[in-house]
Amino acid sequence: MKAISRRWLLAAGIAAALIGCITVPQDGAGYARSSALPAPPDPADNPTTPAKAALGKQLFFDARLSGDGSMACQGCHFRHLGWTDGLALSRKVGGGMNTRHTPSVYNTGYYTAWYWDGRATTLEGQVTAAWKAQIGADPVKAAAVIAAVPGYQVEFQKVFGAPPDADNIAKALAAFLRTLNSGEAPWDRHAAGDKTAVSAAAAAGYELFVGKGGCVACHKPPLFSDSQFYNIGLEAGKPKPDVGRNAVTKNPADLSAFKTPTLRSVGISGPYFHDGSVTSLEGAVRYMASGGRADANKSTLLIDRKLSDQEIGQIVAFLNTLTSEERFEPPKLP
Repeated sequence: MKAISRRWLLAAGIAAALIGCITVPQDGAGYARSSALPAPPDPADNPTTPAKAALGKQLFFDARLSGDGSMACQGCHFRHLGWTDGLALSRKVGGGMNTRHTPSVYNTGYYTAWYWDGRATTLEGQVTAAWKAQIGADPVKAAAVIAAVPGYQVEFQKVFGAPPDADNIAKALAAFLRTLNSGEAPWDRHAAGDKTAVSAAAAAGYELFVGKGGCVACHKPPLFSDSQFYNIGLEAGKPKPDVGRNAVTKNPADLSAFKTPTLRSVGISGPYFHDGSVTSLEGAVRYMASGGRADANKSTLLIDRKLSDQEIGQIVAFLNTLTSEERFEPPKLP
């Protein structure tokens, strides 16, 4: 097992900060939420404000930001699908396909590395990279399109004291993403003391999750991710295996290792895993509980947990209680 890193410490620090459910109004940016998660940290050069996040929310839903005006950032991240797209592999502007499944952007502001392989080291950098590669834009040209919209001219002056440009558009988008913290889920209500919020099967599933199933070793509450990278055997036997984290670190130990996905709203965010290869949540749990496929570089955490069909079902029942139920309203575009 890898040594404890600052990413694990971040997740552990958030877990230590759990003090019950608190309500944090997000004004027009996201939603009012009841959650154990405090606000995520901001970079010094891009503090989040309600006005900035509301502006980023508009931009996130605005297809004019793309290279051909056909696709918004939201085109790969739908609220009703747990901020994913429901596809095994995501589509790009122009008809191209990605080689990996769209990850959820729930709680993305808490991480210190982004993408399945962690190649982006800032959220603003990840936004800019996706702006270029996913929705096919030249940020300078796209900024000029946004700058021609009178409503955006006014809002950017209010928020940044400057017209839209490639830098402040990325900052506004990142500010909005930092408001997408998972809202109150049934399990959050259960953890806060409402013992009627989940079924007996789900409660039993949680005990398996933290015990016999070993799931909590990587999916640590409250984010239900440790932000670490693991080989779970999915690339074994493929003609051209995805090297994952190894492409970033060049470390042989990182071959086909991918970041632990959050389990927040996992019940509605399938297909599963970095390659979208498993269609059902039950199938994903079975794969992990079985220890995965043989791979010389597979994490030693993956072993056959000897779970019965009933126990698999109970873990699935628990995972379905992590679906957020916060209110979210799409923005009106200028």
